Amino acid sequence: MFEIVEGFLRDYGYVVLFIGTFLEGETMVLVAGYLAKAGVLDLNWVILSSFAGTYLGDQTAFFIGRRWGHLLVKRTNSESWKQRTERVMYLLDRYNTWFIMGFRFIYGVRNVTPFALGASPIPAIRFMALNFVAAFVWATSFGYGGYIFGHAMEGFLDQIKHYQIYFFGGLGLLLIGIWVRKRFFKRAAAPAVLPGATELERAENSLP
Repeated sequence: MFEIVEGFLRDYGYVVLFIGTFLEGETMVLVAGYLAKAGVLDLNWVILSSFAGTYLGDQTAFFIGRRWGHLLVKRTNSESWKQRTERVMYLLDRYNTWFIMGFRFIYGVRNVTPFALGASPIPAIRFMALNFVAAFVWATSFGYGGYIFGHAMEGFLDQIKHYQIYFFGGLGLLLIGIWVRKRFFKRAAAPAVLPGATELERAENSLP
């Protein structure tokens, strides 16, 4: 998965990042931040593209929910969708502003939340303002998260390069030791053939 996302971002850059975050895209932002550390992408543009994608994606879902949400919820046969919608409404009623600001970080309700919020009584202008701030925080967090991860990974790989000769040398000795041990115990476990044994006994003892 990581390699596929990285390949798309290397080839198509910010357009793919925008489309990915329009749909969801946490993994894509992390990989983009990592590529920014590697010098392939620019971190500021990573954050800006991620912000634009996630903000417009959730605004679109919100207005779809506002226009057709109640009708679709009534007609859907998906119990999973109904349960997640009910959970969103419960969290909205209990935490309200904090939930709207943080739903992007909650696994299991991330995709359905803006749609469900559109079907709720929350004013569109209020959601738009809170979503703007939340989208910026989300894009910045994951963008810098990928950038820091890239920095840590770079240091880790440097350490691996420094010690790889010892690692592979030790691994080679371990494999040789296992081979020698198997050969030794195989010979030691072989049954001895007594001098006075009959031809049948010799044949039986020679069997593996």
